[in-house]
This record gives sequence, structure tokens and C-alpha cells, in this order.
Amino acid sequence: MDSIAPTLDDLRWQAVLGREAAPACGSFLYAVTTQGVFCRPGCPARPPLRRNTRFFACVATAEAAGFRACKRCDPKGERASLHRDAVTAACALIEASETIPSLAALAARAGYARHHFLRMFREVTGVTPRSFAESVRGRRLQAALAGGARVADAVAEAGFGSESRVYGRPALGMTPGAARRGARGEVISMARAESVMGPLLVGATARGVCFIGFAEPLEALEGDLRRRFPHATLQEDPALAETVAAIAAHLREPAAALHLPLDIRGTAFQRRVWEALQAIPSGETRSYAGLAAEMGAPAATRAVARACAQNPLAPIIPCHRVVAKDGNLTGYRWGLAAKKRLLAGEGVG
Repeated sequence: MDSIAPTLDDLRWQAVLGREAAPACGSFLYAVTTQGVFCRPGCPARPPLRRNTRFFACVATAEAAGFRACKRCDPKGERASLHRDAVTAACALIEASETIPSLAALAARAGYARHHFLRMFREVTGVTPRSFAESVRGRRLQAALAGGARVADAVAEAGFGSESRVYGRPALGMTPGAARRGARGEVISMARAESVMGPLLVGATARGVCFIGFAEPLEALEGDLRRRFPHATLQEDPALAETVAAIAAHLREPAAALHLPLDIRGTAFQRRVWEALQAIPSGETRSYAGLAAEMGAPAATRAVARACAQNPLAPIIPCHRVVAKDGNLTGYRWGLAAKKRLLAGEGVG
């Protein structure tokens, strides 16, 4: 006997039980008749009984039925708007400060307890106030060095206090001296090959692979690499042949694991998104909103999408595993055909 297909309400109920912040069945709200409130499906409150649950497509219909917004999950977004305004003001204060404001000072200015403000800041920006402030200092340092300032002066102007606190930090991806010279003196090795995805170009520093490009003419791939590292010296390196062969094999059979040393350069938030991408198991996908929610930053969906688009190490950092909420394939730097092939190789139909 054929099984009965689940109704839309059945799918919504399963999303409520699973506290899915971005349900596959589409956006909706649910109301609890015994409490008179309506919630998002990802609400942290204990799920109601099925017989006490009603579903609504939007806030207006839930309110028209006499229900009020839940104070915990904020389905109308009013609290979220206040949080965004408070965090925006805190970011402006960090940008304007010569030194890093303390968490206590930022929280007090925003009018929240420290632990509440920390969680709120991370939900909106995807990073902690300290990480945000470090990225601000990194940008100041880069701007000063690019303008030709002496390293010692640039370090002081950026608010680091001493040169010893700068060396080895990932914000620059190189020493301050190299940054002051526009990264001149840094050598990036290159190797080319053919793959099932077409031409393949790999770039690597002494620390590891820093660039992977494919599915475009080699001239275009090299141009992309040069734009990312405009002042570095690029050179062909036969020693990369084994690495390129391993990447080509991974493109052919993406279900197989690939472990290579990487030189990952990006902002604190980008690195956090890329780490979250690497945590998605092979054969599974996430939506942009779902990935943002898993990171604890549900308000940062657009920033997550931008970080995916700026990923220089696909498919090792598997941004192809992020799809639209409805499951359809969306933009991919190396083309939707390549994305579809990578997912198919992992068993995603």
C-alpha cells in the first residue's frame, strides 16, 4: 500500500519539533492556542502539543487571529532591530577609538549586561567585539603601511602598542615590513593542470595552498590570482605537481577527503564562515540562513553569502555545499555546472 504523503502542516510541525531556524518547507509562524502567542519555528521554548498549534504564513495573519508575538524568539523582529542599532553604535565606537574599548564599557554604553551584549554582538556581526576591534586595527595598520609609513609609526597609529604584538597575526597574512612594501618580496608558487572541471591553477606560499581556480581559461585564472596578490612575485614551481594532482583527483572524486596545508587569509568573520563550511559533512548541504544560524549569527545571512563568494580555496573549503533555502543551486564562483558536479560526486542529487 502506498504511503500517504505528508501535508504542508505535517512538514511545518516537524520543523517546529526540530526547532529549524530555516525550515526546508518554507517560512511560516506557529501559534500556541493555550498561551495566545505566535513564534518562529526555531523558537527555543518547549514545543507545544500538536492539538494546541496553529500555523500562519505571516505576522499579519497571526495577529489578525488574535495572537501576540513571543518575547523569546521575537517573530516581528522588533527586538532584533533594537539589537542591530545597539551593535551598530558599538561598532562605530570601536572604529572611532584609538584603543580597544572594554567589553564592560561597550555593554554599559549599549545598556545591556556584559554576557547579553556579547551574545547580541556575536549574533549580529558573527564575531566578538574583540575580534571586530582586531580587524579594525588590522585595517588601520594596512592603510598606514600602504601609505608608506614607517613600521613603528604605523603600528603605533593602529593601536597595537608594539611591533611584537603584530608579527604572526593573521590580519595581514605577512610581516608588517612586507605589507609596507606592498607584499613585494613574497613569493607565490603556481602550477597548472587539466582536470575534469577544465583548466586548474593552484597557488601556494611557504605556509600552504592559498588559491585554487578552475573551470576557466588559464589566463583568467592567473589574472584572478594576481588580483588577489597584486604585489607578490608569482613563479611556476614543479614541486607543486603532487599537490595539483591531489586537487585534480578531488575534483574528479569529491567524496574522498583531501587534507593539505592551507594559507587562509581573510577577516575574522570570513575565517569563521570558512571553518563552518569545512564542518559540513560530505554529502550534506546547508542554506545560507541555516549556516548563519549554526554559527550563532542568524542575522548575518548576507555576510555569510558574501564570505562564501570570496572563498579562495574551493573545493577544499566547500562553499558548494551551501544552496538556496528551497534546495536550488545558487551562485558559485566557478559556475553552477561545477557546483552541480561537485555535489553529485558527494551523492547529492
